[in-house]
Amino acid sequence: MKLSEIKDQMQKTIESTQRSFNTIRTGRANASLLDRVTVEYYGSETSLKALANISTPDASTILIQPFDRGSMAQIEKAISLSDIGITPNNDGQIIRLNIPPLTAQRRQELVKIASKYAEEGKVAIRNIRRDAVDAARKQEKNHEISEDESKDLQEQIQKITNEHITKIDELLKVKEKDITTV
Repeated sequence: MKLSEIKDQMQKTIESTQRSFNTIRTGRANASLLDRVTVEYYGSETSLKALANISTPDASTILIQPFDRGSMAQIEKAISLSDIGITPNNDGQIIRLNIPPLTAQRRQELVKIASKYAEEGKVAIRNIRRDAVDAARKQEKNHEISEDESKDLQEQIQKITNEHITKIDELLKVKEKDITTV
């Protein structure tokens, strides 16, 4: 396994963690809150973004305008059942989501959720590290590389791992600040 491949995999993990952070609401309307909402549409799970135009006309409202008006009820149901905690308002043309201001207690819950996403990202990075170190040890065992080369490679892998875990910690700090700022 090449170091560049390890870096790429870890970078993808960081990007995935960032996308997870984007789904946490911070008291401001943001279309990415709905990224993980899927709708049962003609028998298959379809992302909400594929079924509707999503916009944020102001800081506290998200508008969802379905391409097919017949899917309004399914979209409304999917939002209600999702973990975003907002009740949709359907006027027959569009669905409105009014983003309420966050309470201090809800902010703390969201910080915990963000911490959970960060920890999942760190675990994924550590799994990549474990696989890479195992590959280096296997190469050493098969006499493809020397013991010193294996140790150097493992140290480089650990250094890359530490850098990427630090990046996740930085992203978490930014998200926590975003959530706790009133």
